[in-house]
Amino acid sequence: MIGRLRGVLAEVGEAECLIDCGGVGYVAACGARTLGRLPAPGDETTLYIHSQWSEDAGPRLYGFLSRDERRAFTVLLAIQGVGPKAALSVLDVLPPGELASAVAREDKAAVGRANGVGPKLALRIVTELKGKPLGAFLGDGHFAPNAPGVHAEVAAAPPPPSVTGEAVAALLGLGIAEINARRAVDQALIRLGDEAELPAVIRAALQELGR
Repeated sequence: MIGRLRGVLAEVGEAECLIDCGGVGYVAACGARTLGRLPAPGDETTLYIHSQWSEDAGPRLYGFLSRDERRAFTVLLAIQGVGPKAALSVLDVLPPGELASAVAREDKAAVGRANGVGPKLALRIVTELKGKPLGAFLGDGHFAPNAPGVHAEVAAAPPPPSVTGEAVAALLGLGIAEINARRAVDQALIRLGDEAELPAVIRAALQELGR
């Protein structure tokens, strides 16, 4: 089973990328958010991989830029009715930290913004993830359903809004499609760094959209 790929980014498609690892090319399916944050073809990159096997399609690799994203993808796949495409769509609109926050708030509408996720499936996702601790999405902790005090802590103190989330919300207020807004904000943060302040991120994201 492949858990990580590190190599030269050879190609980027609409829903997948090709990484050359020592002369062997691996195709990894990725969400739009991941694809938008990849370096330019020819540069080295690292993807954390979720491997899946089916009799019809054979081996299939799904790539993510962080362990948290891979962990959240795996948690989503365990929910009835959530396939790889829907799980990637959820993570396109809600990165792991924001997904945990939405679940803590029981924000079905936020989950339902994902392409291919209707109201019933959004409700099921929120309901089934509600009882899981934050470690199911973030950090190196493993899912421990009986961990004392974790559930109350997540419900009482959801993560504060991130610069990413606030910048995306600002762009949405301007009528920009969410997937385009997130991609522009991600590119802006790559250019400015994670410590950039909100106004600067919004300006840089608007510049990205204008290119």
